[in-house]
Amino acid sequence: MVLALHTWTLDTTPLAEVLRVIRTTGWEAVELRRADWTRAAEAGQPADHVERLVRASGLPVACVGVELGWMWAEGDERRRLLAVFDEQCARAAALGCARVMSPVDRGRGDVARAAASVQEVGELAATRGVRLAVEFNSQAQQLNALAPMRELLARAAHPAVGLLLDTYHLWRSGATLADLAAVAPAEIAYVQFSDVPRSGLEPGQATDRLPPGQGIVPFREFFALVADKGYRDVVAYEAPHPAAWARPAEDVAREALAATRAVLPR
Repeated sequence: MVLALHTWTLDTTPLAEVLRVIRTTGWEAVELRRADWTRAAEAGQPADHVERLVRASGLPVACVGVELGWMWAEGDERRRLLAVFDEQCARAAALGCARVMSPVDRGRGDVARAAASVQEVGELAATRGVRLAVEFNSQAQQLNALAPMRELLARAAHPAVGLLLDTYHLWRSGATLADLAAVAPAEIAYVQFSDVPRSGLEPGQATDRLPPGQGIVPFREFFALVADKGYRDVVAYEAPHPAAWARPAEDVAREALAATRAVLPR
């Protein structure tokens, strides 16, 4: 498996420094967010600033994030979100990245409407030559667990759309290894990981993620399971946490990589 670092993990560190840290500490790729481009624009940087930084770093791009909210949006907001989606797909393709990811909408809505939206963005992704990985959110009101996420994607049945398995949301929502064993290999489009605290979970809180081995996720079994399903692609460490943001970025990245390697299948 290729080990990538998600930029949200080092949120308070400028992107150029994040890219340097990733290379220095031994991570093999980077996952980028929509926020990386938004922040560059707000700082008055050229439109291709992020692409220039990434190309200069020499790092492969594991995935590019889009903006959530497109499942049930209407009118002008929907048109804006679909334009953002297409823009991020184009950016991913330009960086040689094969996938984009999107969280689900956080509220509630009609499942048939959501499935139609998945088909629509799936077409946008396919046109750009990338695949969309959709992530359920354990703190969402409706699409907050593996089963309803799988049901939605099965209903949409678009070949350019698959499931994003994120250990944080999986275990925070109560998923088990048995639940994951039922997932077909073809469903898996991407994997993100971080550990879930053993106690002190707060409703709506999602920036309490930890390195492997510090919480409740059975990582060795999880990684073995996805490997047995034939997944040999990128796994991205996404662990936003204020305590980590307050520490030197290089220390955080180096310690997380060591913790990850300790739980990978041997």
